[in-house]
Amino acid sequence: MTETFDLLVIGAGSGGVRAARMAAAAGARVALAEARFFGGTCVNVGCVPKKLMVYAAQFAGQQQDARGFGWQTATATHDWPALIAGKNREIERLNGIYRRLLDDAGVSIIDGYARLCDGHTVEVNGRRYRAEKILLAVGCRPSLPAVDGIEHAISSDDVFTLPQRPQRLAIVGGGYIALEFAGIFNGLGSEVTVLYRGQQLLRHFDHTVAAFAAGQIAESGVAIRYDSTIVAIEKNADGLLCRLAGGDSLAVDAVLYATGRTPVTDDLGLENTRIQRRDDGSLVVDERFATAEPSVFALGDVIGTPELTPVALAQAMVFVNQQFGDNSRQMDYAAIPTAVFCQPPLASVGLTEQQVVQQGIACDVYLSEFRPLKHTVSGSSERAMIKLLAEAGSGRLLGIHIAGDEAGEILQGFAVAVRAGLSKAQLDATIGIHPTLAEELVTLRQASYRIGG
Repeated sequence: MTETFDLLVIGAGSGGVRAARMAAAAGARVALAEARFFGGTCVNVGCVPKKLMVYAAQFAGQQQDARGFGWQTATATHDWPALIAGKNREIERLNGIYRRLLDDAGVSIIDGYARLCDGHTVEVNGRRYRAEKILLAVGCRPSLPAVDGIEHAISSDDVFTLPQRPQRLAIVGGGYIALEFAGIFNGLGSEVTVLYRGQQLLRHFDHTVAAFAAGQIAESGVAIRYDSTIVAIEKNADGLLCRLAGGDSLAVDAVLYATGRTPVTDDLGLENTRIQRRDDGSLVVDERFATAEPSVFALGDVIGTPELTPVALAQAMVFVNQQFGDNSRQMDYAAIPTAVFCQPPLASVGLTEQQVVQQGIACDVYLSEFRPLKHTVSGSSERAMIKLLAEAGSGRLLGIHIAGDEAGEILQGFAVAVRAGLSKAQLDATIGIHPTLAEELVTLRQASYRIGG
């Protein structure tokens, strides 16, 4: 007899687990199928282990800074296997927590790879399950280009299981994943070269602050080579040789590709349904997360919305409200804050300057670049930048962008101001905390320039 559920979720990432738990709490009979690990990309091969590595990488710089304050420190060495072991313990703990949360909520866990047989039926390990509604929360995986010798390269997933730290590392890409790993391995002592095919790193962020961050990353010791493309990777006795377009070459121990991610939809049984995919593999859904198959829904990275864990969590809450609650909620993607944990970190919320120009909004731009108090004594050349965009006339906050120590922590609070539609005058009326980097956001009195209008 086929087991039947009100909701069957495929994928135990952040969005899938949250949807399953909340639907069960609302009284639905829920099952969740997962073939790999609980917690998805974020917990296992994404933000959590990567942030742990960011912490590890920062200690060398902090030790160097301490000398300016009078600390006499010995030269430190790093134990890569110890870091990986510590990371693994935390990930195993989190996997267990996710599984227990599902168990405690009364969700039936199905271990195995699930495929759609039709709009109401899923097959896992040769057994079929039926559900009134099916939710696809299968996420994305790293994509690697068709380059000669690509089998010698690694993806961002592979980094977390490397047996040893590469002394010479080439990172291909110019987005947040590439630059975060550049800072991590540079901080741990590797010789890092970033190869980017274009001229604008972090191109989806405000270009002024992104360019500033790129300059700081280069200042920290990461070599950045623009307009660079690998055409072949050759393995030799010395490691790997990257052949570059134009004739140059680069000898390294490892090549990490951070050139995008692909939705995991190619072996999901979509051909047995009416579900539509875009050219990039992402699933087409409406504002209620419904696919063209009326009983099948999808959320998270797989639908082409911002690939952020908090976005998937918010989508899950809205989905459950719409399907098993009072149907009072809608997803709103405006003013989503985000951060890049490069070194120094970058954080952003709201519109960028280029978006303001594209939309033809008259806007006052407030820009401040300075040396944080800490580094006036540490001897570090690291600087910080804050950029604020306010609508001309009304003063309504349109965007805030920060590059500097603890940028993400600072911006989380100020994102509320942008989201709430507060004005520059309201920031001006707020007393700052001195001395902090964050106080700069409430002490910017004179606009640097105006755009639009």
